[in-house]
Amino acid sequence: MAKEDLLTFDGLIEEVLPDGRFRVLLDNQHRVIAYTAGRMRRFRIRTVLGDRVQVEMTPYDLEKGRLIYREPTPGGGGPRRNFRR
Repeated sequence: MAKEDLLTFDGLIEEVLPDGRFRVLLDNQHRVIAYTAGRMRRFRIRTVLGDRVQVEMTPYDLEKGRLIYREPTPGGGGPRRNFRR
């Protein structure tokens, strides 16, 4: 495995923590702390309790990760009405 290789796991958000961090239960039953990736922050992708996500991790520290993708929820989402910046 090369030094730059990253591991990607699927999981479920089970707790929302301060500062854009989340406790994620991975499909292999491990719990990790993950933070929101910069691209998700830039495009204001909101992540809430119970969302299915993909977590990117380095093989050196398997306790922390980065949320890189939130799977779409059926019947949810869509553009918000009356939203101002």
